[in-house]
Amino acid sequence: MNDDELLRYSKQILLPRIGLDGQKRLRNSRVLIIGAGGLGSPLALYLAAAGIGRLDIADADEVELSNLQRQILHATPDLGRAKVNSAAERLREINPLCEVNPIPRRLEGAGLDARIAKVDLVCDASDNFATRFAVNAACKAHRKPLVSGAAIRWEGQISVFSGAPDAPCYQCLYPADGHDDERCASNGVVAPLVGVIGAMQALEAIKYLCTAGNPLEGRLLLFDALPAEWRQLRFRQDPACAICHPENHAKR
Repeated sequence: MNDDELLRYSKQILLPRIGLDGQKRLRNSRVLIIGAGGLGSPLALYLAAAGIGRLDIADADEVELSNLQRQILHATPDLGRAKVNSAAERLREINPLCEVNPIPRRLEGAGLDARIAKVDLVCDASDNFATRFAVNAACKAHRKPLVSGAAIRWEGQISVFSGAPDAPCYQCLYPADGHDDERCASNGVVAPLVGVIGAMQALEAIKYLCTAGNPLEGRLLLFDALPAEWRQLRFRQDPACAICHPENHAKR
């Protein structure tokens, strides 16, 4: 690392659980962020500032006026622009050492699979179950760690899935059938809530890449902003999960 990098990341390098080796891991890491909205904004800002070497950011939407209440990557002059382009510009201003690759479309099918195969970690900041299930399946197939977050109204949640064969996946926690596809666009969300959850996603991603502390594997962290309370639920791999145990479903 050169002197500029050492100074830029000095407060992280001082941490015993990160140090110079951990900072080099961050610099050599490639992370895919799905969504450049409410969760993706603080998530991407903190990962870029922390020194992730490359950020791939996928989002098909353009910046709208109603986004600006909570999507802090974007500003009023960005109205009508592709969110990923607005995001890339802001992230490069914060840290020009971070390579930002904007992907102005929804990743799905073979395209999603190919992108996930190339990265070290995936952060799901999407707002619908269909995307979450597809991202989870691809991460499990490629054994890629997944940091998943969600926020709506006054409530948020976050968990980490390692992608290991014997570890639970997102679909173990939320079976693919029987879910309402709730989005903050139709239900509302208090602005700082997505900041809290998005920042937590960035924190878990940094911890995982630096092998620092205990990731939220097998644990779902729930936050209720109105009483300002956190709860933790533990869960295991579901023997009936079609993603973790496809062989059981193939026999049906």
